[in-house]
Amino acid sequence: MEQSIRKELEEAKEADILIGIPSYNNSRTIGHVVRAVLAGLAKYFPRAKAVLVNSDGGSTDGTQEEVRQVQIEDYKTILTSHPVHPIQKIVTPYHGIPGKGSSFRTIFETTQILNAKACAVVDSDLRSITPEWMELLLRPVYEEGFDYVSPLYARHKFDGTITNSIVYPLTRALYGKRVRQPIGGDFGFSGKLAKFYLTKDVWETDVARFGIDIWMTTLAIAEGYKVCQSYLGAKIHDARDPGSDLGPMFTQVVSSVYGLMGNYEILWKGVQESQPVSTFGFHYEVGLEPVPVNLGRMIGNFRLGVKDLMEIWRKALLPETVLWLESIGRLSDEAFSFPQDLWVRLIYDFAIAYHKGSVHREHLLKSMIPFYLGRVASFVKENQESSAQEVEEKIESLCRVFEEMKPYLIERWG
Repeated sequence: MEQSIRKELEEAKEADILIGIPSYNNSRTIGHVVRAVLAGLAKYFPRAKAVLVNSDGGSTDGTQEEVRQVQIEDYKTILTSHPVHPIQKIVTPYHGIPGKGSSFRTIFETTQILNAKACAVVDSDLRSITPEWMELLLRPVYEEGFDYVSPLYARHKFDGTITNSIVYPLTRALYGKRVRQPIGGDFGFSGKLAKFYLTKDVWETDVARFGIDIWMTTLAIAEGYKVCQSYLGAKIHDARDPGSDLGPMFTQVVSSVYGLMGNYEILWKGVQESQPVSTFGFHYEVGLEPVPVNLGRMIGNFRLGVKDLMEIWRKALLPETVLWLESIGRLSDEAFSFPQDLWVRLIYDFAIAYHKGSVHREHLLKSMIPFYLGRVASFVKENQESSAQEVEEKIESLCRVFEEMKPYLIERWG
């Protein structure tokens, strides 16, 4: 951290609450995010000393200037009381590997310098953030003694398929906590947990570049911190860069989950069932933008994988599993179906191959994408007419299969 920034923080002395906003070229949306944060702090924590830190990755579009300029024009229309302490804003560049994790490191360091009790991080491209998010992300930590608040969003039934088909059910089966959206992007956490994160040597690795969300969630659960979730309503944010296709997102997230399995092997082998976590916030229905799905293309990609990637798959899978995949590859689009128990077996088998290093890890992870697309295509086909609640019940059913088949993972892990 730069000396000038450190000096500015030390002059701020201590803070009760810290809000971090990582950014990179978000001038169009960050003003709205900062206004919502300031309004929420003033409304729900008027007596707390709060500092807002914008950790910026070298924006060239005026993002940092936008943060400095934002003021709340009219307190009376949105607030129940005036804040006792003015909210301090600090804009800081971050250094190290480009990516969200490096930005988080700066926020954790700031938390430590200011000895903040409660912290929250929100994305800089959010269009759906409201002042209430501050209460929902901070109050469980500030007043209820929780260390980690995971977000709970309303999402379209075909949105978040990596979370729904892999990250949520696998994390739940491994570590025994039902944290529904462990890679959500907006979090609350205690100063104590932030200090613990700083002790971990991940800041020059791929975790810092891509896998920070699942890393934070897993460590909070696995290290015994008090974890909860808060319902925030819809998450509407800027569309991602079309150049960043599924490939990098999928492999980065799955490699983080698999890598952490190696770190916490002794712990998860002893976890036999999952438990719900405390949930805050009022659950309400929201209108959601539909997610377009190209079924034919996904099934076509699966068939290509069966044709071209079998050499890699054979190194990770049992012979009968390979035969099963080949038989699905021969199905017509109309008859196409990818069973849950086969899917769970594949996720476990590839976790084992990743752990043992029997196949080059990057090649292994990339080879998973076609059968992931096949599973998603099957899920979409099965649920075209299903309600959001019915889809949630299907995801719950998948989670139970992950839990029931965990002895298979433990036996083959060795």
